[in-house]
Amino acid sequence: MAKIGYARVSTKTQNDDSQVDELTAYGCDRIFTDHGVSGKHASRPELDKALAYLRDGDVLVITRLSRAARSLKNMIELAENLNERGIGLKVLKQDIDTTTPTGRLVFHIFAALDEFQRELIVEGTREGLAAAKARGKLGGRKPSYSEHQAKTARSLHAEGELNAEEIGHVIGVSRATVYRMLKDDQPAAKSRKQTTKAPGGTLPSDEQVDALREKLAAQG
Repeated sequence: MAKIGYARVSTKTQNDDSQVDELTAYGCDRIFTDHGVSGKHASRPELDKALAYLRDGDVLVITRLSRAARSLKNMIELAENLNERGIGLKVLKQDIDTTTPTGRLVFHIFAALDEFQRELIVEGTREGLAAAKARGKLGGRKPSYSEHQAKTARSLHAEGELNAEEIGHVIGVSRATVYRMLKDDQPAAKSRKQTTKAPGGTLPSDEQVDALREKLAAQG
């Protein structure tokens, strides 16, 4: 079994020594490091190399969840991918270890919370559309979609929880219409100031992880 470490710093001026020191102290056989890679980017060259290097029975070691995952959804997908390949995940600072029953349970709970959040978004959107229709803000087929539907589609797309087909199902239009809504909004989007939000929910804090672990330990 090999322990493969991964470290990431957001800017080229940041120092990765603390992460590397912790990974080395844990006994990692090899460490991959991404420099100047922001957490909002999906592609991380050294992480991709580390994932390709891992083999059945190995363990991917990181200092914090945020080092390898850009969102809760991304974290769950990563853990599931590793699990399918027979690879464990160890998070040093938050003391998460998917090679143990408790560690796997923590991830299952996070996955359930992510799905619950997803269902709440869909349910809330449908209720909003129904209320708007009842007030007469949605009607006819001229044009093929209303401004309210377009705003809802853009909002859901910005949150990153649903794909185009799922958004279309929620607001009652085709996938092609959803793409047209998003395309029509591009000129306006370029002219207004926006902030970037990583899709898929916020990663749990150290306090949340500790609280969940303590609760599980008490129940056990």
